[in-house]
Amino acid sequence: MYRIFIVEDDDKIAAILKNNMNKYGFEAAAVTQFRDIMPELKAFEPHLVLLDINLPYFDGYYWCRQIRARSSIPIIFISARAGEMDQVMAIENGGDDYITKPIHLDLLMAKVKSVLRRTYGEYATSGPAAAADAGAAPPGELSASGLRLFLNRNELEWSGRRVELTKNEQLLAECLIKTTGAVVSREQLLEALWDDVQFVDDNTLTVNVTRLRKKLEELGLHKAIETVRGHGYKLMIPEEASR
Repeated sequence: MYRIFIVEDDDKIAAILKNNMNKYGFEAAAVTQFRDIMPELKAFEPHLVLLDINLPYFDGYYWCRQIRARSSIPIIFISARAGEMDQVMAIENGGDDYITKPIHLDLLMAKVKSVLRRTYGEYATSGPAAAADAGAAPPGELSASGLRLFLNRNELEWSGRRVELTKNEQLLAECLIKTTGAVVSREQLLEALWDDVQFVDDNTLTVNVTRLRKKLEELGLHKAIETVRGHGYKLMIPEEASR
């Protein structure tokens, strides 16, 4: 049974979310101590977090960063803020998805199930089948020109350096590594990250690509992801970098 941790300071909304999660067979718990949510989160060991932005003491962006510093667990923001920049900030701070209030429960459940499938279920990329598709790489690993993606650990390695990836960054890296040198359309990448692309702002993909670019730069690979205007993106590792 998947465990869902709810960080929402409106008691009525928290109760509705908790009851709805239970209705669909999930185990749900709502935070009670907003000054520090981490002890309750660690004790519950959730598979996914529903996180509001407007919270007492510290906002949702802060808590998302705190969670990301320790875990790559999926995080879906739920907020009354419907502005584009709020959604961009949510993704930049480590969120996996965003839904605005008033919450449409059917849409929320679709997003929750989608994220859980991608992370743990039938679409998860950390199993033997994904490794077999990679060809030369060992099980649980993809590689291209010396760049290695460890699927089981959400880590990217190049030239002895490693960085940790969020789930969305890993999915993007997987798509690009599998097709190194070839263009991957924005539509393909959107479908890899989100099952139902009609609910996704195209700018969200741009933000995730930017975050992956920054991770590659941390490894010393600058301008490795090229934007092909009107088409999509491609991963290009310079020959001198792969030596």
